[in-house]
Amino acid sequence: MYIIPAIDVLDKKVVRLREGNYDDVTHYEISLEEQIEKYHANGTEIVHIIDLNGAKGDFSNQQYLFEVLKKTDMKVQYGGGVRSIEKVKELVDAGVYRVIVGTQAISNPSFLEELSALNEGRVKYADHVVVAIDVLDEVIKYSGWLESSPIKLIEYIDKCLALGFYRFLCTDISKDGKLGGAGVELYKKLLDHSPIIKLIASGGISSMKDIQALQDLQHVESVVVGKAIYENRISIDEIKDWNLKALIKF
Repeated sequence: MYIIPAIDVLDKKVVRLREGNYDDVTHYEISLEEQIEKYHANGTEIVHIIDLNGAKGDFSNQQYLFEVLKKTDMKVQYGGGVRSIEKVKELVDAGVYRVIVGTQAISNPSFLEELSALNEGRVKYADHVVVAIDVLDEVIKYSGWLESSPIKLIEYIDKCLALGFYRFLCTDISKDGKLGGAGVELYKKLLDHSPIIKLIASGGISSMKDIQALQDLQHVESVVVGKAIYENRISIDEIKDWNLKALIKF
């Protein structure tokens, strides 16, 4: 299991939101370029970037993000307002390693079907897609966690798998931003149902003990860690050591 550091960007600044609330923002005194380089210099190969402006339909950050990406060899897992086939294609063609889709995949039944068939030369875009599933009490939430989907969690997983999407970013909303521990019970349920999925856990990580709890589940591919790093509960050296061991085992 690999640790993926998270960077949330709002108005070109590195921030964190509590439970997705734009009125509850913590700003960090480090630039996106500096934060990426800090991780890269310590052996991290992939970083998780969320464009919080993009999540609201404002893509004023995007050109800035593209310019930053051109300056690094870091692989980027990117999310924030990706609600069209064209946007997925634009991001992958710009060099984004993985594109996260969430709201559109839930609210538009044909979106994943169209995306699953999108190929260009050797590029199969579905291989670069991560399906985001934000969950509160086993209910899938979308549109900034304001709307609830009628589709059952397990049914949605099965639908995505049938279309060729196998990598999922699952966030336990009740845990996110609170540093209270990961949603181990939720992830166990998903993996018991379908151990073949590539599961990326997100939300609530407060310590390396929480990382180990996810590791003990087995079959969790990776975990996104954000606030615990900025709050100095998990050090970059600890991430470096963990990821090095993970790569050796892999």
